[in-house]
Amino acid sequence: MISVDAFDLRILGALQDDGRLTNQELADLAGLSASQCSRRRMRLEEEKVIAGYHADLSSEALGFGVIAFIQVGLATHSPDNSKRFRALVNRIDEIQEAYSLTGDADYVLKAVLRDLKGLSNLVNDVLMPHQSVAHVRSSIVLDRLKESSRLPLREIKAG
Repeated sequence: MISVDAFDLRILGALQDDGRLTNQELADLAGLSASQCSRRRMRLEEEKVIAGYHADLSSEALGFGVIAFIQVGLATHSPDNSKRFRALVNRIDEIQEAYSLTGDADYVLKAVLRDLKGLSNLVNDVLMPHQSVAHVRSSIVLDRLKESSRLPLREIKAG
């Protein structure tokens, strides 16, 4: 973890709101000169605090009408089996997020699909037949209450 000050936090907060800000716009928001802001931004990028820039696409507008959370239990808990499952997950574009868990399930996956047939194909034709998987349980999202990738920067104490 790197040390950040109030200026860094202002830069990060502004970029969370709008990653397309010009350096001058960002400097104005942070209360810095353009050159100071540029150096700070470059340091934050080099330190991987800023992990990248991207456009947030609307899944609904592009016809991806189903979001599902899929719990997966592995057949065996060997390192090789886990490696095979991780490789499978990384090949599937429909899986947006994947987490290793404690508790009843070994993994939970977040998938975005065009329709229920797509979910059925993912579960029945891809996940279940894979040699690393023992069982799968899926839950379909009925309503999205909140979606955010924002970090709670107010929790960070400026150094």
